[in-house]
Amino acid sequence: MKKRLISAVIMLLIAVPFVIIGGFWFDLLIYLVSILAIREFMNLKSSTKELPLFITFISYVCLTLIELSSITSDNMVFEIDYRVIAGTFLLLLIPTVIYHDKKIYSVKDAFYLVGGLFFLGSSFALIMKLRSISLNLIVYLLLIAVITDCYAYIIGSLIGKHKMLESVSPKKTWEGMLAGTAFGVFIPTVYYLTIINSQISLPVIILVTLFLSIIGQFGDLFFSTVKRYFLKKDFSNLIPGHGGILDRFDSIIFIALAYVFFISII
Repeated sequence: MKKRLISAVIMLLIAVPFVIIGGFWFDLLIYLVSILAIREFMNLKSSTKELPLFITFISYVCLTLIELSSITSDNMVFEIDYRVIAGTFLLLLIPTVIYHDKKIYSVKDAFYLVGGLFFLGSSFALIMKLRSISLNLIVYLLLIAVITDCYAYIIGSLIGKHKMLESVSPKKTWEGMLAGTAFGVFIPTVYYLTIINSQISLPVIILVTLFLSIIGQFGDLFFSTVKRYFLKKDFSNLIPGHGGILDRFDSIIFIALAYVFFISII
């Protein structure tokens, strides 16, 4: 618990100034985070088979192009240059023929990387775009993820007895989930009404925040499912007490993706 708390404080000290400043510096931080995230994603494959160095390099290049291409527009429409799409497919699929050895690089590996690159690239680009819209908006979404996770962990550790999905996430309990959801709805809702829009319908903002809190927890469970598939406890040991980048960004990725359905409502 102590190691986890210290790491959380350090992460906040690093992240908060970038979130407040926004613009280029926030985008740069999220880009660097996305590089670490795709590295962890590729390392999952490396636990069973080391990917060729060329494929690893190309993956970083494609991630960069996906994010640069998708954050250039000023609206909430996902836009990506077809040249980036074509380049990603060609650069990752053609080597399956060139290597011609599934023990080195297979079709399965190629589609794993293509899917991961577009999923993570578009998700982190969306986080950049949401910050460009409003500081208060990104704080609201981050509050949902952080408050839900913190209270689910604390209450689950203290009184949690009934396991949710033990085969996927052994420590998660129904008690923790309910407490995390309750606080993850209450505190961000108060923030939204106080800071962003006091005129919004109370039932609407409560329901939207409830939905996002639950979706965030599904994001956590989804990434846990990915780890269990590869027989891993954490994506990496980069953050003491927390695991890796994807262990910390699992919820906010899904919350950001889910929020786009409500951007015209709240």
